[in-house]
Amino acid sequence: MVRIRLRRMGLKKQPSYRIVVADQRSARTGGFIEIVGTYNPRTQPITEMVEEDRVLYWLSVGAQPSEAVDSILKRTGTLDRFARLKKGETIEALVAEVNAAKATAEPVSPKTSRPSPEAGQSAKKAKDAAAAAAVETPAS
Repeated sequence: MVRIRLRRMGLKKQPSYRIVVADQRSARTGGFIEIVGTYNPRTQPITEMVEEDRVLYWLSVGAQPSEAVDSILKRTGTLDRFARLKKGETIEALVAEVNAAKATAEPVSPKTSRPSPEAGQSAKKAKDAAAAAAVETPAS
């Protein structure tokens, strides 16, 4: 069975994910068929980029999204467009709608806005150190 799921990327304690189409039996970081998007929970706001035409194609041929990808597809509106595709609309019309919306949307910076932990530091200590530095900087 083919699944649409997340593949973990990034450094230790700094995850970002690729949305991939893979065989259900392959490992989380194992082989995949195609990359259809990215998901980065470390940016502010969270970055979710999905190639609508490819996701709609894979859903139409029977690929099942994992729970995490299902929630991403709901937030991006892809599952609503898939329901419209099943009712008879064409993929080209749906993708044109998405591209028009992307053209008017404000671009999101791919840089993370959350501090990464230093060696030997926990994420909480890194956040506290960044907050302390931000408080000290305006006073100078």
